Amino acid sequence: MADPDRQTHSFERSHDILIDADPGDVLDYVSNPNSWPEWIAASHHIESPDRPLVKGDRFRELWHTRTGEAELNWLVTDYAAGRLWIGETKTPFTGTIIVRYDLERDGSQTRFTRTLINPARPKPITPKMVDAIDKEAEISLRNIKENVEKRR
Repeated sequence: MADPDRQTHSFERSHDILIDADPGDVLDYVSNPNSWPEWIAASHHIESPDRPLVKGDRFRELWHTRTGEAELNWLVTDYAAGRLWIGETKTPFTGTIIVRYDLERDGSQTRFTRTLINPARPKPITPKMVDAIDKEAEISLRNIKENVEKRR
């Protein structure tokens, strides 16, 4: 049973990039978890069908952390072709993690927005953690852009 007196801390951070590709091509790439180790440094092992995942699909990810390795068991909670993908997992150290991908056409390009949400973290996030998240996101988004654009 949850402790009603236990304080939690909500956190949300979004990052976006313009990509020279159709929204569907971008979403097909990022919603296939097998692509994640290509663009997320901490993601190093995926157990998933090799295809874009849709609502109701599940997959397993191994993630490098400061103290070792974390196993993340993901559920895709929402999906709209070419527009939206949402996945959710839980860890003892951050609580629920929600990753949301939003895509929209911006002229001849696609604006890809990745949002990280922790609705109830056990501990508040520090400025150092936010800085690390921002730096990792910048690298990840550049990797996505490069990988999707070279497939065209």
